[in-house]
Amino acid sequence: MVSDDILYRRYLGGDEDGLSALMERHGDRLTLYLDGFLHDLHESEDLMIEAFAYLIAKRPRIRDGGFRAYLYQSARHMALRLLAKKRAQLCFSLDALAQEPEARELVEEVVESAERARILRACMAELHADYREALFLVYFEGLSHAETASVMGKREKQVADLIYRGKNALRKRLEQEGITDAYNG
Repeated sequence: MVSDDILYRRYLGGDEDGLSALMERHGDRLTLYLDGFLHDLHESEDLMIEAFAYLIAKRPRIRDGGFRAYLYQSARHMALRLLAKKRAQLCFSLDALAQEPEARELVEEVVESAERARILRACMAELHADYREALFLVYFEGLSHAETASVMGKREKQVADLIYRGKNALRKRLEQEGITDAYNG
């Protein structure tokens, strides 16, 4: 088996197959590694691609025997920057809200809304994977039952059943968390 360093040197020399082989060799494992930070497989895949895109754009010189470490370290830094950026977006200034005419009510609404969203995410995470996927595709992504069936590789009736059961299971979990006004439709 050809080493990572040889494949990378071939890529730097103009052989595009070298980079393809490296992506094939490390892509899935790097994605799973990044998912440990991000807890979102799709973002992890995007970041894995971004890590390889960085290699394409910058073509850094990497010491012998260090390709894999360099790749994982670069990807880790990208993940940490992304997490910091997300945390910064979630922050809001209570001082700025205090200057609004209805600041007290607005702050309470923001805090209550954020808490409800956190509880919903936690309850969704506890659902059976098929329920969670069907509910997510229909209610968060806005797909029809037919489109959801196509995505999930199921029949439309199966999707309808998954949504019905998933909503019931979600409602029970929300009620356990103290949200009693969950939709009953």
